Amino acid sequence: MILPIIAYGHPVLKKVCSEIESDYAELPKLIADMWKTMYNAKGIGLAAPQIGLPIRLFLVDTIQLERDDEPGFKQVFINAEVLKEEGEFWAYEEGCLSIPKIVGDVERQEQITIRYQDENFKTHEKTFEGMDARVIQHEYDHIEGVLFTQKLKPLKRRLLGRKLDQLKKGKTSADYKLKFYNPK
Repeated sequence: MILPIIAYGHPVLKKVCSEIESDYAELPKLIADMWKTMYNAKGIGLAAPQIGLPIRLFLVDTIQLERDDEPGFKQVFINAEVLKEEGEFWAYEEGCLSIPKIVGDVERQEQITIRYQDENFKTHEKTFEGMDARVIQHEYDHIEGVLFTQKLKPLKRRLLGRKLDQLKKGKTSADYKLKFYNPK
């Protein structure tokens, strides 16, 4: 099932997420729905808060990026923990399914070492580099309650202020279903 993506302004996007256990209700179905939702929105990563769940789960598929130097990978990350980030900082224009039509240069380190569990709750510790590392860092930020807009330079954040306010009010569109926060 394709799920609506939670739009900027919803409190779930600012929460530090909780770990999950192997008996989490209908986890295989949730993961399958997240893949469908991500591909429907033409994304390369999706975190559980983006579908309204404050749990430590995200998935990444960088195989679909056309790159000669890196083959990419497809992986589910459960209860992830960043062990270290290393290397030079490099800027790259990022966007987010929860923040449609808004992009900005984000500086991230070129390498990340992360411990996580896969969909079978087998623990892995791996180092990723380049674009793969960047996508993981972006999705990991989601389970820590951090959005890419918080990592933009102050001037860029100010320039985007009006657009972000409009987005919070539901005044945007996307090629996929968005769910806006209504505190009433």
